[in-house]
Amino acid sequence: MPRCLECGEQIRYGRTDKKYCCEDCRNRHHNSMMKDSRAFRRRTLSILSRNYSILEEFIKFGIRSVDLSYLLQRGFVPGVVTSYRKVRKHDEYSCFDIKYIMTETRIYGMSKIQNVSLTLRTDSMNEDQTL
Repeated sequence: MPRCLECGEQIRYGRTDKKYCCEDCRNRHHNSMMKDSRAFRRRTLSILSRNYSILEEFIKFGIRSVDLSYLLQRGFVPGVVTSYRKVRKHDEYSCFDIKYIMTETRIYGMSKIQNVSLTLRTDSMNEDQTL
């Protein structure tokens, strides 16, 4: 007889390829498998949210250039961004709708992107959907 992947008890009824003795064991097993992935996403979103708040505060006061060391003291994590692109001779980063240029010592050119739209393309649709 097969054994439950979660609790190890024998499965006495059901299909021959059944992996769990009950619905609770199945849910517990899948939740434990996804725990690390959810924790990573939660930490990443937390860092992005903190970065966004820090940058937004400077933009609100009209500050467009800041020393990176000062941002690091405030809790900014420069390696976590939502997008990156090479523009001429510099690198442009984004944290959601805030874009900026980062060098080894400074962040400058901070601004909010106006009229942000997200275009999604799915295989089942022939048209683009804009949110």
